[in-house]
Amino acid sequence: MSDTIHSHDPDCLFCKIVARQIPARVVYEDEELFAFHDIHPWAPVHFLLIPKMHIPSLAQVDHETAGLMGRMMALVPKLALQEGCNPYPQGGYRLLTNTGVEGGQEVRHLHFHVMGGTRPWLRG
Repeated sequence: MSDTIHSHDPDCLFCKIVARQIPARVVYEDEELFAFHDIHPWAPVHFLLIPKMHIPSLAQVDHETAGLMGRMMALVPKLALQEGCNPYPQGGYRLLTNTGVEGGQEVRHLHFHVMGGTRPWLRG
């Protein structure tokens, strides 16, 4: 799989989900962004937010994609509440992005994990 930005990568799992070639429980969709529930949730609320454009990882984000990243970040709080996270400050959520092999990235398409509720990551 290429490490360059494309409108779509036919070999990418998340591009296939956006194209509806693979089913997903959709949380949100607009012209540029797509959110869906994680198939192996780590928390009561766990969904992924991705750009529809194929950006392999956060390492490829630059000034041309900065606006898109800002829209993603601004959408996270709205979707977190919509999906059941409790409001800030007592509530909240965790936002996680893995980048590259050493960063734990498994799917080479930029994605944010949004997780809320009980926090299994506190177990170590």
